[in-house]
Amino acid sequence: MRSDIVVVAQPGQLPRIECRGGLAARCTEPDTVHLVSAAATPLGGDTIVIRVIVQRGARLRLRSAAATVVLPGASCRESRACWDIEVGGELDVDPQPTVVAADSRHLSQVQIGLTDDARLRIRERVQIGRTNERQGFWSGGMRADLPGGPLLRHRVELGSDSVTHDALATALACVSELRYPDAATDAAGTTLALAGGGSLSTWQGDRL
Repeated sequence: MRSDIVVVAQPGQLPRIECRGGLAARCTEPDTVHLVSAAATPLGGDTIVIRVIVQRGARLRLRSAAATVVLPGASCRESRACWDIEVGGELDVDPQPTVVAADSRHLSQVQIGLTDDARLRIRERVQIGRTNERQGFWSGGMRADLPGGPLLRHRVELGSDSVTHDALATALACVSELRYPDAATDAAGTTLALAGGGSLSTWQGDRL
Protein backbone atom coordinates (compact mmCIF):
# COMPACT_ATOMS: atom_id res chain seq x y z
CA MET A 1 0.00 0.00 0.00
CA ARG A 2 1.13 3.52 -0.75
CA SER A 3 0.17 6.38 1.56
CA ASP A 4 0.54 10.05 0.58
CA ILE A 5 0.31 13.07 2.85
CA VAL A 6 0.64 16.71 1.78
CA VAL A 7 0.64 19.50 4.37
CA VAL A 8 0.95 23.13 3.28
CA ALA A 9 1.28 25.83 5.94
CA GLN A 10 0.32 29.34 4.82
CA PRO A 11 0.52 32.56 6.86
CA GLY A 12 -2.78 33.54 8.49
CA GLN A 13 -4.60 30.35 7.46
CA LEU A 14 -5.13 26.81 8.71
CA PRO A 15 -2.78 24.27 7.11
CA ARG A 16 -4.02 22.69 3.89
CA ILE A 17 -4.00 18.88 4.12
CA GLU A 18 -4.34 16.14 1.50
CA CYS A 19 -4.32 12.43 2.47
CA ARG A 20 -4.50 9.12 0.66
CA GLY A 21 -3.89 5.57 1.85
CA GLY A 22 -3.27 4.26 5.36
CA LEU A 23 -2.02 7.49 6.92
CA ALA A 24 -4.10 10.58 7.66
CA ALA A 25 -3.38 14.04 9.04
CA ARG A 26 -5.56 16.20 11.26
CA CYS A 27 -5.24 19.85 12.22
CA THR A 28 -5.35 19.85 16.05
CA GLU A 29 -4.44 23.51 16.61
CA PRO A 30 -4.18 26.48 14.25
CA ASP A 31 -0.46 25.78 13.69
CA THR A 32 -0.32 22.05 14.60
CA VAL A 33 -0.96 18.93 12.52
CA HIS A 34 -0.96 15.36 13.87
CA LEU A 35 -0.33 12.29 11.72
CA VAL A 36 -2.84 9.51 12.47
CA SER A 37 -2.91 5.90 11.25
CA ALA A 38 -6.05 5.08 9.27
CA ALA A 39 -4.89 1.49 8.67
CA ALA A 40 -2.03 -0.81 9.71
CA THR A 41 0.99 0.76 8.03
CA PRO A 42 3.84 0.49 7.34
CA LEU A 43 3.88 -3.23 6.60
CA GLY A 44 6.42 -4.91 4.36
CA GLY A 45 5.91 -3.60 0.83
CA ASP A 46 4.34 -0.30 1.96
CA THR A 47 5.60 3.15 1.00
CA ILE A 48 4.75 6.34 2.88
CA VAL A 49 5.37 9.68 1.14
CA ILE A 50 5.02 12.86 3.20
CA ARG A 51 5.40 16.29 1.61
CA VAL A 52 5.53 19.35 3.87
CA ILE A 53 5.63 22.94 2.62
CA VAL A 54 5.92 25.86 5.04
CA GLN A 55 5.57 29.14 3.21
CA ARG A 56 7.43 32.27 4.20
CA GLY A 57 5.80 33.84 7.26
CA ALA A 58 3.99 30.60 8.27
CA ARG A 59 4.57 28.35 11.28
CA LEU A 60 3.87 24.60 11.56
CA ARG A 61 4.25 22.00 14.29
CA LEU A 62 4.06 18.43 12.94
CA ARG A 63 3.44 15.60 15.40
CA SER A 64 2.06 12.04 15.43
CA ALA A 65 -0.72 10.66 17.58
CA ALA A 66 1.18 7.46 18.46
CA ALA A 67 4.37 5.57 17.80
CA THR A 68 4.85 4.08 14.33
CA VAL A 69 5.21 0.27 14.52
CA VAL A 70 6.85 -1.23 11.44
CA LEU A 71 5.86 -4.86 10.74
CA PRO A 72 6.87 -7.37 8.05
CA GLY A 73 4.33 -8.17 5.35
CA ALA A 74 3.20 -11.61 4.22
CA SER A 75 5.64 -11.67 1.30
CA CYS A 76 7.96 -8.71 1.90
CA ARG A 77 9.87 -7.44 4.94
CA GLU A 78 10.91 -4.03 3.60
CA SER A 79 8.95 -0.76 3.83
CA ARG A 80 9.87 2.83 3.02
CA ALA A 81 9.17 6.35 4.26
CA CYS A 82 10.07 9.38 2.13
CA TRP A 83 9.87 12.93 3.44
CA ASP A 84 10.09 15.94 1.11
CA ILE A 85 10.22 19.17 3.12
CA GLU A 86 10.39 22.80 1.96
CA VAL A 87 10.76 25.46 4.64
CA GLY A 88 10.43 29.20 4.09
CA GLY A 89 8.90 29.90 7.52
CA GLU A 90 9.18 28.00 10.81
CA LEU A 91 8.82 24.22 11.08
CA ASP A 92 9.01 21.91 14.11
CA VAL A 93 8.78 18.16 13.34
CA ASP A 94 8.77 15.79 16.33
CA PRO A 95 6.77 12.58 15.75
CA GLN A 96 6.53 9.72 18.24
CA PRO A 97 9.24 7.03 17.87
CA THR A 98 9.40 4.50 15.05
CA VAL A 99 9.57 0.92 16.39
CA VAL A 100 10.95 -1.61 13.90
CA ALA A 101 9.29 -4.85 15.04
CA ALA A 102 10.08 -8.53 14.38
CA ASP A 103 12.42 -8.99 11.39
CA SER A 104 11.10 -6.05 9.37
CA ARG A 105 13.35 -3.67 7.42
CA HIS A 106 12.49 0.02 7.18
CA LEU A 107 14.21 2.58 4.95
CA SER A 108 13.71 6.28 5.66
CA GLN A 109 14.83 9.23 3.55
CA VAL A 110 14.34 12.90 4.51
CA GLN A 111 15.00 15.64 1.94
CA ILE A 112 14.90 19.24 3.23
CA GLY A 113 15.13 22.52 1.35
CA LEU A 114 15.60 25.68 3.43
CA THR A 115 15.54 29.36 2.59
CA ASP A 116 18.10 31.62 4.26
CA ASP A 117 15.55 32.91 6.80
CA ALA A 118 13.87 29.56 7.52
CA ARG A 119 13.74 28.09 11.01
CA LEU A 120 13.74 24.32 11.53
CA ARG A 121 13.76 21.68 14.23
CA ILE A 122 13.34 18.06 13.20
CA ARG A 123 13.80 15.13 15.56
CA GLU A 124 13.74 11.45 14.62
CA ARG A 125 13.61 8.65 17.22
CA VAL A 126 13.99 4.98 16.30
CA GLN A 127 13.88 1.75 18.32
CA ILE A 128 14.83 -1.65 16.91
CA GLY A 129 12.48 -4.28 18.32
CA ARG A 130 9.78 -4.61 20.90
CA THR A 131 10.57 -6.52 24.10
CA ASN A 132 13.18 -9.25 23.43
CA GLU A 133 13.33 -8.45 19.69
CA ARG A 134 16.62 -7.61 17.95
CA GLN A 135 16.13 -8.80 14.36
CA GLY A 136 14.86 -5.61 12.70
CA PHE A 137 16.81 -3.21 10.49
CA TRP A 138 16.47 0.53 9.95
CA SER A 139 18.33 2.86 7.61
CA GLY A 140 17.78 6.60 7.82
CA GLY A 141 19.20 9.27 5.54
CA MET A 142 18.81 13.04 5.81
CA ARG A 143 19.80 15.66 3.24
CA ALA A 144 19.34 19.36 3.98
CA ASP A 145 20.17 22.14 1.53
CA LEU A 146 20.39 25.93 1.69
CA PRO A 147 20.07 28.18 -1.37
CA GLY A 148 23.87 28.35 -1.64
CA GLY A 149 24.59 24.65 -1.25
CA PRO A 150 24.40 21.67 1.11
CA LEU A 151 23.83 22.06 4.84
CA LEU A 152 23.85 18.39 5.91
CA ARG A 153 24.37 14.85 4.60
CA HIS A 154 23.63 12.33 7.35
CA ARG A 155 22.92 8.57 7.44
CA VAL A 156 22.45 6.08 10.28
CA GLU A 157 21.89 2.31 10.23
CA LEU A 158 20.64 0.24 13.16
CA GLY A 159 19.92 -3.41 13.82
CA SER A 160 20.56 -6.68 12.08
CA ASP A 161 22.83 -6.44 8.99
CA SER A 162 23.70 -2.80 9.69
CA VAL A 163 27.29 -1.70 9.15
CA THR A 164 27.86 -1.52 12.92
CA HIS A 165 25.97 -4.67 13.88
CA ASP A 166 27.52 -6.69 16.70
CA ALA A 167 25.58 -9.47 18.39
CA LEU A 168 27.28 -8.78 21.73
CA ALA A 169 27.02 -5.00 21.92
CA THR A 170 25.30 -2.83 19.36
CA ALA A 171 23.08 0.20 19.51
CA LEU A 172 19.41 -0.59 18.94
CA ALA A 173 18.00 2.91 19.41
CA CYS A 174 18.90 6.35 18.15
CA VAL A 175 17.83 9.98 18.26
CA SER A 176 18.83 12.49 15.58
CA GLU A 177 17.90 16.16 15.80
CA LEU A 178 18.64 18.87 13.25
CA ARG A 179 18.18 22.53 14.12
CA TYR A 180 18.65 25.59 11.94
CA PRO A 181 19.78 28.34 12.18
CA ASP A 182 20.36 28.18 15.96
CA ALA A 183 22.44 25.39 17.49
CA ALA A 184 20.74 23.14 20.06
CA THR A 185 21.59 23.54 23.73
CA ASP A 186 19.18 20.97 25.19
CA ALA A 187 19.20 18.04 22.74
CA ALA A 188 20.09 14.45 23.67
CA GLY A 189 23.55 13.04 22.97
CA THR A 190 26.35 14.86 21.19
CA THR A 191 25.74 18.15 19.40
CA LEU A 192 27.91 19.24 16.47
CA ALA A 193 27.76 22.70 14.93
CA LEU A 194 27.24 22.76 11.16
CA ALA A 195 29.34 24.93 8.87
CA GLY A 196 26.26 26.49 7.28
CA GLY A 197 24.58 27.22 10.63
CA GLY A 198 22.52 25.23 13.09
CA SER A 199 23.51 21.88 14.57
CA LEU A 200 23.06 18.12 14.41
CA SER A 201 22.57 16.23 17.69
CA THR A 202 22.85 12.43 17.83
CA TRP A 203 22.37 9.81 20.52
CA GLN A 204 22.57 6.00 20.37
CA GLY A 205 21.86 3.34 23.00
CA ASP A 206 20.00 0.12 23.67
CA ARG A 207 16.53 1.53 24.49
CA LEU A 208 14.88 4.90 24.06
